[in-house]
Amino acid sequence: MITEQDKQFMREAIRLADESVKHGGGPFGAVIVKDGEIIAGSSNSVTIDHDPTAHAEVNTIRQACQKLGTFDLSGCTIYTSCEPCPMCLGAIYWAHIDRIFYGNTRKDARDIDFADDFIYEELDRPLDERTVPIINLLRDEALNSFRLWTEKTDKTVY
Repeated sequence: MITEQDKQFMREAIRLADESVKHGGGPFGAVIVKDGEIIAGSSNSVTIDHDPTAHAEVNTIRQACQKLGTFDLSGCTIYTSCEPCPMCLGAIYWAHIDRIFYGNTRKDARDIDFADDFIYEELDRPLDERTVPIINLLRDEALNSFRLWTEKTDKTVY
C-alpha cells in the first residue's frame, strides 16, 4: 500500500534529483527513511566527484550508515527518483534495506542515454563471453584470505 507519506518522501528524492541537475550532477536523487523520518538524502555526484560509484542511492546509503553507525539498514526504506541500476541494487541488497520505491523506470533512463541494460545483459553472459575480460588468477593464493576469515572467531558477519 502506498501512503501520502510515501509520496512525500518520493517527492523529496525527486527534488534532490532536480537540484542535482541545476548544480552539475546527474538527474537522480534518493532518500532513506527509518521510522517515518528521513535519515539521509543525496543525489548523483558522478561528474562532480569524478567517481563512477557516486550514484544517488550509493551516496545516500553511505550517509545513512554513517548517521546510524552501522552497515545494516534493516528497517529502512529507500525512495529513489529512478529504478536502481545493477550497482545500486546490489548496494541496496547489501545494506539490507527493506523496501525500494522508485520514480522513473530504467526505460525512462535509457531514453535520456543512461542505459544500464548492457550491465544486466553482461551479468547473464558466461565469464568468457563478457565484453570486459574477466580472468581468474592466483585462486589458490587468494583462498588464504578466505581461510583466515573462516578461522577468525571475533569477526563481524555481514
